[in-house]
Amino acid sequence: MRIARQPRPESELRIGDHYQAFPRQKEFHLSRAKYRLFGGAAGPGKTKALLWEAIGQATTTAGCDTLLLRRTYPELESSLLAYFRRDVPRKFYKSYNESKHVVTWNNGSTTRFGYCRNESDVYQYQGAEFLFIGLDELTHFTLKQWQFLTSRNRCPIPGSRPSMAGATNPGNIGHAWVKALWVDQTPPPGFERPEHYNPRDYDFIRARLSDNPIYANDAEYRRTLEALPEHLRRAFLEGDWNVFAGQYFDVFDIGRHTARPEDLRLEPWWPRWISIDWGFHHPSAVYWHCAVPGAANSRQPTAMGVAHSSQPTANSRTNSWESSSSSSSPVGCQLSAVSSRIITYREFVQAGLSPRMLAQGIAERSGRERISEVFLSPDAFAHRTAEASIAEQLGDVLTANGLPRPTAADDDRIGGWQLMYQLLESDAWLITDHCAKLIEGLPQLVRDDRRVEDIRKMDGDDAADAARYGLVSGARLAGLGCVGAGFSPSAAIPSGGPPGFGGSDVGARFSASPPRFVHGMPLGEQIARQVSAQEPTSQAIHYQRLESEARRQFRPARLPRRRG
Repeated sequence: MRIARQPRPESELRIGDHYQAFPRQKEFHLSRAKYRLFGGAAGPGKTKALLWEAIGQATTTAGCDTLLLRRTYPELESSLLAYFRRDVPRKFYKSYNESKHVVTWNNGSTTRFGYCRNESDVYQYQGAEFLFIGLDELTHFTLKQWQFLTSRNRCPIPGSRPSMAGATNPGNIGHAWVKALWVDQTPPPGFERPEHYNPRDYDFIRARLSDNPIYANDAEYRRTLEALPEHLRRAFLEGDWNVFAGQYFDVFDIGRHTARPEDLRLEPWWPRWISIDWGFHHPSAVYWHCAVPGAANSRQPTAMGVAHSSQPTANSRTNSWESSSSSSSPVGCQLSAVSSRIITYREFVQAGLSPRMLAQGIAERSGRERISEVFLSPDAFAHRTAEASIAEQLGDVLTANGLPRPTAADDDRIGGWQLMYQLLESDAWLITDHCAKLIEGLPQLVRDDRRVEDIRKMDGDDAADAARYGLVSGARLAGLGCVGAGFSPSAAIPSGGPPGFGGSDVGARFSASPPRFVHGMPLGEQIARQVSAQEPTSQAIHYQRLESEARRQFRPARLPRRRG
């Protein structure tokens, strides 16, 4: 008697009805590697492939759990959730919980959509088990987040094969570690137990725009990518992973260095100032800064208007810039109270504005805030028109609206970049979500090959330049002292400054023991022996600090004054 073949599961048939994978997407789905990376250029269908991989695994393994992540909720809403609502028919699943963003499939499996804005948000999944974990835009995540999530990638169902995957373009804060694991096939710095790294576990499915038939012949979209700044064009159009080599602000982290404006309470009497990078064909970039005194930093989070939860989750944000006594997460930024912090809380970036129009826009956005000073890029003080200099035109409108006339900002590039790096490293600089261009641009800045202490000039660096003017020139308003080419943190945080500001806490972080120098040995060799940093940017900062200390130590003693 002939035995009839069992029909394929209904869910398996439906996937083919609603998702036809492109050849490169099929290669991604068929890979048996434990950790897959589907990435490279923009447009090959990475996010969609990640979504349907999770759906495929959930619907073929009854009773399992799967997880899809983005770094922030707005990104999750506009990508994975948008694809799910648009492409997955309602009859395909049993239920969807809107508040928890959990899909329950017809076989009892689930897919959870989540986000991990803060470093410690991954701990909301502690104790959970996921057959599949997918991270969209993987380079937005940190290595610590990835490595913790690998411990959640397990499934007790017999015959199951737990795996993880990322989809991403080159660039952003995680570029270096993602490139190391999948492109260079080597454990990156900070990788725990590097002796256990097995390159066969990591499969990189390189994808380009031409791999997506929808966009391959879209001349308009290709022209859009070709018009991007050089570094972004090479990353998004060609999928070039070498374009972001030498990332300068490798310490920058969204969850650690940014905050929602509604979580902050900036008192009206705290010092505020504005920094401007003038441009016409290139965008003008304007930032508003506020100095938060040490007394406010050392209080409980409620002093800053932030609710604190002992269980860090994606929906209850842990503010890593608060004092360590208020944090209960196992990792993340554990801080002691610093003397004062600078908060960059407002952004205005626009091209094609005349000086007077720009000044009017600044005045309207400032409202009735008490602004102490306005720092403007020095080139704006040159006379470019017959009427007046750009600085004079800006000043006329600003003063008419009760704001200070601009003064020339300190344009020490190397000292300024080093200060920004050190403020980020010591959690003394916080940026609100209103400053989208600055948050987007900082991870994309790379070191200049010809001068490693400097940043390579590129299109789109206007926001970083404006922020640098504000931090360097406005540092004294926050009690952070003056910064020069020989800037050292221990000297830059004096006890002076406005009442309630200043102190030496930040400087103490960088100088646990004083440097020592002796006569009779080449100074360069002495400095090289005492540089303890491993990363090139930190090495350059440490070298300059030691060099400055050596000059101070070997300075000839003054002769006593003659009397009479």
